[in-house]
Amino acid sequence: MVYAPEDEALRPGVALERYVALLRGVNVGGKQLSMQSLRALLESLGYQHVTTYIQSGNAVFTGGDSGPPKPGRVEERIAAELQMNIRVIIRSQVELADVVDRNPFPATGEDSRTLHVTFLADEPSAEAVHGLAGESYAPDQFAIVGREVYLRCPEGYGRSKLGNAFWERRLGVAATTRNWNTVNTLLRMASA
Repeated sequence: MVYAPEDEALRPGVALERYVALLRGVNVGGKQLSMQSLRALLESLGYQHVTTYIQSGNAVFTGGDSGPPKPGRVEERIAAELQMNIRVIIRSQVELADVVDRNPFPATGEDSRTLHVTFLADEPSAEAVHGLAGESYAPDQFAIVGREVYLRCPEGYGRSKLGNAFWERRLGVAATTRNWNTVNTLLRMASA
C-alpha cells in the first residue's frame, strides 16, 4: 500500500505493509480490553492507521519504519500498561490473503457459518501434527496448513472440542480462532 504525500504521518511514496493483530481471549473470561485502548496502545508503538473490528481483539494497522511488528513487543506493552497477559498473533495482509486462498473447505461448497480458522503463533512440529493423524472429531473436521488450522464445525464452534485450548495442548503453540466471516472482513480491511 502506498500513501500519498499529503499523509503527514508517513514519508511520501513509501510503501508500508498492512498487518492484522489477533488477540487471544479478549473480552472473555474477565479479560476486558476496550478497542479504544488497543488502538491507542498500537499507535504508541508507532503503528499507523489503526482500526479495530468488533470487541474480540482484532486490529488492522500499517507497520512503522522499524520493520515487521513483533507480537512479543505488543504483549509486553499490554502487560505493562494494561496489566493484562494476552497472547498476540500477527499476520501481514499478504499472509492473510494466503490464509483465505488456502482454505480447503469453501471449495467443497460448505456453509461459511460452519468455517473457522485457528491462527497459531508458530508452525507446529511435524511430530505434533502427525500425532493427530487417525483421530476423529466427527462431525468436526480440520486441516493444518502451516501456521493455520482450518476448521469445519457443522454443529457450531461453541460445541466443538477443537477450541484454542485443544490446539495449544496438542500442538504446543499459542492459538486464537476467528470465524470465516471475520477472517474475510479483516482481509478486506487490511486490503483497503
